[in-house]
Amino acid sequence: MSNPITNRYEFVILYDVENGNPNGDPDAGNMPRIDPETGHGIVTDVCIKRKIRNYIDLVKDGENGFDIYIKQDISLNAQDARGVETVKDEKDKEKKSLGFREYMCRSFYDIRTFGAVMTTAAKDKTLSNVAGQVRGPVQFAFGKSIDPIVPQEIRITRVAITTEDKAANASTEVGRKHIIPYGLYRQEGFISANLAQKVTGFSEADLELFWNAVVHMFDEDRSAARGKMTLRELIVFKHANELGSAPAHKLFELVRVSRKENVKTPRAYTDYAVSVGLAPEGVTIERRA
Repeated sequence: MSNPITNRYEFVILYDVENGNPNGDPDAGNMPRIDPETGHGIVTDVCIKRKIRNYIDLVKDGENGFDIYIKQDISLNAQDARGVETVKDEKDKEKKSLGFREYMCRSFYDIRTFGAVMTTAAKDKTLSNVAGQVRGPVQFAFGKSIDPIVPQEIRITRVAITTEDKAANASTEVGRKHIIPYGLYRQEGFISANLAQKVTGFSEADLELFWNAVVHMFDEDRSAARGKMTLRELIVFKHANELGSAPAHKLFELVRVSRKENVKTPRAYTDYAVSVGLAPEGVTIERRA
């Protein structure tokens, strides 16, 4: 892998959904997540990270250094055990801990990117706390829809009957789908060169792969439940150094998204206007999607 990144970044992504559920809430019967006070839709950071992990796993397909730590059907304990095995003969506790962490960051792209809490390592008395928890340089805030959303429950019928008893008395069965007709979401993120250099080794090649994953993550994550999800904008703020040249919130405020005056009920991305202000000194702006 190449050297860790040397510049701080912030970024904004805009994406929309048509007739789908962008992020179901298990506490509300899997209805689309919503802020009960404002009616705005919510998408968690974990939801977006999952899509990025899936894209990396698909593109790299087990390539050395690009395995995925949080992966379906593989326990975290089993993943941790791989790293513990590589340092089992080291007697010095601190060297063993650093060796474990370095192996896990080197082997797993999502640890190198997002960090991880490694429970097996944290419980291993021969390892220190430095091994069990890794702070990743790339972090997302929660996404929020530009306008309030209107969740709908759509009743559907299916010819596949759940049980034999039901099949004896009916030829169809009623199901439900939770959707929103349309919603444009905004989500913000941060990339720390400091953590990349001192902790995980997140590199320029890793960064470019991350941008590609963000741009294409919805294309490889299709399902009937999610409807039509599309990335509309990836706006990247690159600082001239690792500590940054401007506060993150000032840069985020440069991105303005508003509904066009003649639109009462948004149903398409073209119903909105997006503008990006001028960058302050020491920051460059790139619109990558």
